Amino acid sequence: MRRAVNDLLGAYDKLIMDPVHGGIPLYRHEIQVIDHPLFQRLRNICQNDILSLVFPGATHSRFLHSVGVMHVGTRMFRSMIDAYLRERQLSEQTDLTLSQLDAIDYLAKTIRLGCLLHDSGHSSFSHQFTQARRIRELMSRPDRFRNLWTGVNFSQYHGEEPEELEHEHYSVRVAHEVLSAVDLEAAGLDRRDVIGIMETTDVRPSETFRRHAETFWNFIAGDEAKSGSMPDENIPGLVMDLLSSIVSGEIDADRADYMLRDGFHSSVTIGGLNLDHLLTNFRFGWDVAEPWLGLAITHKGLGALEDFVYSRHQMYRKVYAHKTALGFDWLLREAINEVLEDQENFEWIDTCLSDMRFFAELTDSFFWEAFRKVARQNPQSYSFCIVNRVKLDHLDTREDLSDKGINRHSEWLARELGLNPAHVVTCSMRARFSNIQDNFNGIKVLVRDPINRTRSLRKITEVSAFFSKFSDGTITHFYTRPNITLGPVEDMTE
Repeated sequence: MRRAVNDLLGAYDKLIMDPVHGGIPLYRHEIQVIDHPLFQRLRNICQNDILSLVFPGATHSRFLHSVGVMHVGTRMFRSMIDAYLRERQLSEQTDLTLSQLDAIDYLAKTIRLGCLLHDSGHSSFSHQFTQARRIRELMSRPDRFRNLWTGVNFSQYHGEEPEELEHEHYSVRVAHEVLSAVDLEAAGLDRRDVIGIMETTDVRPSETFRRHAETFWNFIAGDEAKSGSMPDENIPGLVMDLLSSIVSGEIDADRADYMLRDGFHSSVTIGGLNLDHLLTNFRFGWDVAEPWLGLAITHKGLGALEDFVYSRHQMYRKVYAHKTALGFDWLLREAINEVLEDQENFEWIDTCLSDMRFFAELTDSFFWEAFRKVARQNPQSYSFCIVNRVKLDHLDTREDLSDKGINRHSEWLARELGLNPAHVVTCSMRARFSNIQDNFNGIKVLVRDPINRTRSLRKITEVSAFFSKFSDGTITHFYTRPNITLGPVEDMTE
């Protein structure tokens, strides 16, 4: 208990200096997690694949991002606790019991580790790695999932085997490996609870979590919790859903950090995202009737939330879907496919994707060396384009075209420009914003009644028309294929 009180008061064992957030404190068990080779590998994985070829400052790593997400997730949770205590004291004196302090500390530390490990399964070049054709073939191999969990009972985290592996499945596997090597018992934590708030998992919480969840629910919901209208067995699941939404929801610590960090390192300032203002307006929201426990935001905080969504929308349009950046992403995927034509490289990547003993070797560095080797051997290769920053020639940009529309426009460009239709390359990026206006249950708005001053929860689209402006959109760029001679054109088409 003394440890919990000290931690809540701000005691820490080490401080990491971060260019975006400043000093980020770490507890002893978190230092052990960060020092693990499977986490240290994130130092050698770029957050934005090869975006630095367009925005030179964007060389920051998944390592820094993961630590930053832990920091933002902690701030989100503690900000809501602080706001709740302040509002409770407006009407009555509130004293926290030791069991309540212990529960808050347990949940806060669980959030921190879930945030810290949420991206630990990313491979080389982050998202672009799993989009390469040869890598997808490897990830789809039968028994890949079972091979990855050899000797470990995966059913404690996954109800069934996934048909195809994504980086989230690898994050769960890495988290299990890392947390098994850390002295979580000394910190009073259970790895099942940490992994349970990560994506793709279905976990039965530990008895410790269930006890703390009930204490937390009674503390937050107050008289409504005491009414007994909700079965006790529902409470741990509700609290776990709340914690999961902080780690990976529509408005989560992950998005908040990467928007600030990517904007900072790419030197692109878009919108007016104010993290401090946003966090101070988050609240706990609950509805015993549904039942539901999740994030809520005050009515006055809607402006900060609108800035958050607008900034994210513009980052997709102006940075992530930049015409030169998407062109390099296409070249990167083809260069990865090219490198895997070498049987030795193919077998090594296959081994790394199947065995945690070698997964730490899967970093950007391996592929950069492989690209340089291929580039030296063949100047007319995709690898040569990546190593020497040879850009695709951009032809045109269109938005919200269907697959048929993309093909028709590609054929029209080829005809009008006198090109071989097979030499026109298309790259698309889809931005998903439909959750904002379609059943956006991840966050609700606290609205105060002007007569009796009571507050109720409303869906976000019932309160603000701003969010109805956003929908899923696709940006498609058209280019000419580079002069590559490794093989027939049709063999290189994804």
